Amino acid sequence: MSNLVLMDSALLVPLALLLGAVIGGGAVATVVAAARRGRVAAEVTSTAVPDGIAHVLDVLDTAGAVVDPSNNVVKASPGAHTLGLVWHRTLVHAPLVDLVDRVRRSGEAVTEDVDIARGPLGDASIHLTVRVAPLGTRFVLLLADDRTESVRLEAVRRDFVANISHELKTPIGAIGLLAEALEQAADDPEQVRRFAKRMSKESTRLATMTQEIIELSRLQAADALTDPDVVDVDRVIQAAIDQNRVTAESHRIALVSGARSGERVWGDEGMLVTAVHNLIANAVQYSPSPSRVGIGVTALDDVVEIAVTDQGIGIAEEDLDRVFERFFRVDQARARATGGTGLGLSIVKHVVQNHGGDVRVWSQPGRGSTFTLRLPRATDSTPAVLPPLTTALTSALTPKARA
Repeated sequence: MSNLVLMDSALLVPLALLLGAVIGGGAVATVVAAARRGRVAAEVTSTAVPDGIAHVLDVLDTAGAVVDPSNNVVKASPGAHTLGLVWHRTLVHAPLVDLVDRVRRSGEAVTEDVDIARGPLGDASIHLTVRVAPLGTRFVLLLADDRTESVRLEAVRRDFVANISHELKTPIGAIGLLAEALEQAADDPEQVRRFAKRMSKESTRLATMTQEIIELSRLQAADALTDPDVVDVDRVIQAAIDQNRVTAESHRIALVSGARSGERVWGDEGMLVTAVHNLIANAVQYSPSPSRVGIGVTALDDVVEIAVTDQGIGIAEEDLDRVFERFFRVDQARARATGGTGLGLSIVKHVVQNHGGDVRVWSQPGRGSTFTLRLPRATDSTPAVLPPLTTALTSALTPKARA
């Protein structure tokens, strides 16, 4: 009997130990599971941005924002505020909110191009490439790259190519028709001379347009002004006047310039002569006969102003912002008759910009126009690499320039 009791006691001890281990393991598992659930709950309810993300957003060049489950923006980069994507800690634009919601549902990153208004109150449109991705279990990260300028430049390129095709078609077609007419009128010397004269005019116009397109392309290059030098403004004006004198006299238009100014600027003399020449040619083209065109030079602080004033037809207020566009003409019929290409003022704009200056226009229909080139004045300390003009300088013309 005693042996049986001893055997039962020997079995109970291991069983008790096993049962204790099972109960202890279950308790440990329960505690671990509870801790895990606690951490998940803390992550879901936490408003803190994951480590490092806030610092990255602070130095990010592109627009970035971290959005919580309620679509509140808990952190945004300076670029997001600059583009007007965030307002009062919320995403302003519905397309961006839709992208965030889609990523939150699917758990997968998406990249899309969107066009949105700049800010909650503005009507200007911006083009963004947006990438949205999950950030942990709670947040969604939105990154937006502003591609507005590249899209605009692509549109300008397409328009430029389309305009060139259209503009070149006219003289090329005219030359073809005149060649056919010339062949049919081979036995009529008077007709031959008339058609040959018109062919020569269209050929000249085609050559001028081609040259101006090449010149404009060269000016748009980043290294268009690689070797600037001190340029005598009076010599630039005299050269431009000499280039236009014969045409002006044939239209009974007097080219009047002021006394020598002695001013100098940094730049390329040939480019500056081209710019002033184009302004004078434009003034002659749109001036009545007889009349006069005035060219004056003034200096204001560190800026030299070259003003070309005519007594022509003037420019309507709604066209003032467009006169420097490629192929834009105030008077299409007059431009066709005189062989104008619509590229002259665009070339002027690019020449001046390459020299760190700008060009302004004042005009009143029926009274004439004044175009003013503003260029940095050359001094002993003027750098050879010219920065753009950034200070707000007056554009008022002196009485001599208006004369």
